[in-house]
Amino acid sequence: MLIQIKNAQAVGLERVLIPFSNMSLAIVGVLKEKGFLGEFEKKKKKSRKGELNFIEVKLRYDNGEGAIKGLKLVSKPSRRIYSGRKDLKQVMSGYGMSVLTTPRGILSGDDAKKQNVGGELLFEIW
Repeated sequence: MLIQIKNAQAVGLERVLIPFSNMSLAIVGVLKEKGFLGEFEKKKKKSRKGELNFIEVKLRYDNGEGAIKGLKLVSKPSRRIYSGRKDLKQVMSGYGMSVLTTPRGILSGDDAKKQNVGGELLFEIW
């Protein structure tokens, strides 16, 4: 999902369709809240296999450049990386952020520190 958004922004698309999942919806919500993405909404699309759910995301640009400059996937299915509250560090000297899955849901690194929780470090974005 993240690479799909990054590639769409690199090409200059205005919107991108992402297959729906609750986790994707939560991640898109965090990215919108922190200013990396524009508006988003859940849509349904009919196909031969039935009805499919998608998230339509409006990409955000600043002076013609995409709001997402870089992305680093940290946890993978073969290698899970967990981080406690005290181990969370700034990304790109504060210009970026990390996203975690915590017992309280999907949170940015700053929000996880404020709520005093840690979790699985999914990715870093700047």
